[in-house]
Amino acid sequence: MWCSQTPHPEPCEYFLTHDPKYNTQPINKKSDFFQLSLKLALDRAIQAQANTYRLGLKWGNELEKAAWADCIKLYDYTIKQLKTTLDTYTKRSQVDAQTWLSSALTNLDTCRAGFIDFGVTNDILSTMTNNVSSLISNTLAMNKVPYGTWGKYKQGFPNWVSPGNWKLPQSTSPAAMANIVVAQDGSGNYTTVVAAVAAATKMLGNYNGSWFVIYVKAGTYEENVEINLHNITLVGDGIGKTIITGSRSVRGGYTTFASATVAVVGDRFIGQGITFQNTAGAANGQAVAVRVDSDLSVFYQCSFEGHQDTLYIHSQRQFYRECDIYGTVDFIFGNAAAVLQKCNIYARYPPSKENTITAQSRIDPNQNTGISIHDCQVTAAPYLEPFVGLVKTYLGRPWKKYSRTVFMKTYLGSLINPAGWLPWRGDFALSTLYYGEYMNTGPGSSTAHRVNWTGYHDITDASVASHYTVENFIAGELWLPATNVPFTAGL
Repeated sequence: MWCSQTPHPEPCEYFLTHDPKYNTQPINKKSDFFQLSLKLALDRAIQAQANTYRLGLKWGNELEKAAWADCIKLYDYTIKQLKTTLDTYTKRSQVDAQTWLSSALTNLDTCRAGFIDFGVTNDILSTMTNNVSSLISNTLAMNKVPYGTWGKYKQGFPNWVSPGNWKLPQSTSPAAMANIVVAQDGSGNYTTVVAAVAAATKMLGNYNGSWFVIYVKAGTYEENVEINLHNITLVGDGIGKTIITGSRSVRGGYTTFASATVAVVGDRFIGQGITFQNTAGAANGQAVAVRVDSDLSVFYQCSFEGHQDTLYIHSQRQFYRECDIYGTVDFIFGNAAAVLQKCNIYARYPPSKENTITAQSRIDPNQNTGISIHDCQVTAAPYLEPFVGLVKTYLGRPWKKYSRTVFMKTYLGSLINPAGWLPWRGDFALSTLYYGEYMNTGPGSSTAHRVNWTGYHDITDASVASHYTVENFIAGELWLPATNVPFTAGL
């Protein structure tokens, strides 16, 4: 009876009836069934990861091995998020649970995407998934939070950090805040960001409860960085002064996921005053400057520079304020719940003569994810300006079936095509996506000739638009004040 109320009743019924360990406790109410379903999803995820490990010997070339390595890491993320959701000692709201479950499901989709990057679509992929995606989808449906009320689920600070320790020091000097200083000239503790992160890992272990600040002095750092620690602040001397740059790309042998110059995984990350680049160039396909898997993460006064797939807002809750984002194809993409506020979005000149700003990838109707672009500026980068009439630039296209993106109170330059939005392929997702525009300005903001898709909305009601604000979409009033980064809570 309980399984029949889920989107995927067959694997639910099969696993719960074929394994005696799931019959030890009675199911008296929905919460009992939700906990049991979480445990089932976790068990199957652990087994699926073990199966994936065993498949490592079967891959025939380096590209397949690269995609496989992503999957091992992504299963780690999923298992961690399922365990956190299931843990009765973790203080969490219903929205927290929905965020972590949304991320757990996104990770598995990204695992598959890595193989697709390299054209691998054989039957081995199905043996790796092990019904885990369907089982997580079931938990998302059971935990579904009423739409437009996400910001109301505020239960104080989670218990993984003390509020007193979480407050970022209020100092105008990065050097004064710094626990570690990075400087190419040898005037700091380390000369590379990678070395500084490794040192922080040794100093802090697997968990740190207070802010740890890494100050990166002005200079160009050619390296690829992954940050797994919680509560890390990475602060530079400003856009164009502190630059972290790399050139990995799909055509260079990396998956989209692994191509990132900087990858942020640890929760409660702050990036400030840094330029992040991927210089692979437009001819090399997907090439990420920054990938963010960090929950409750913030980027303030940063620049993200690339071409295709510049900023990968992969999963969880994210906020961007006064940032610059440059790119061509799908250059703000992923499946986080992300708000970009007072940012400058610059379209570059694309080889294909076609730009798409966003490619949001929600794969399940119950994921609380989407891209909200609020009070920003969308214009042509300098090199594109003389050729605006020759290039078609669109606000976005649906990478996945339930893609959700909203532009609100944003200046849209003349580069925006009158149709506004571009199909992905044929009529795919046109009735299931949610694309909205609210009170935008500028020569590209007229909705008179926009697409007539079922999923497109010319929003005129402020109460509808308010669903996508910092307050409601990412519950920012709960956690952003601790970062000392300015934000507008409402419209």
